[in-house]
Amino acid sequence: MSDPLLRVCPVCARYTFRADCPEGHGPTRTPHPARFDPADRYGKYRRRLQDAARGRPSAA
Repeated sequence: MSDPLLRVCPVCARYTFRADCPEGHGPTRTPHPARFDPADRYGKYRRRLQDAARGRPSAA
């Protein structure tokens, strides 16, 4: 898969084509969500990590 053209800065939410933020906030990321897969083998672990980052107790 090729590198996405459109990118966004996670700090200032500015859209750009560059790999780094034009305002100097650091690296940019792709604004597109991950591809949906009904057989998501790692979804349980990703949700557990998101809950931990938000300070919620995870259901084991």
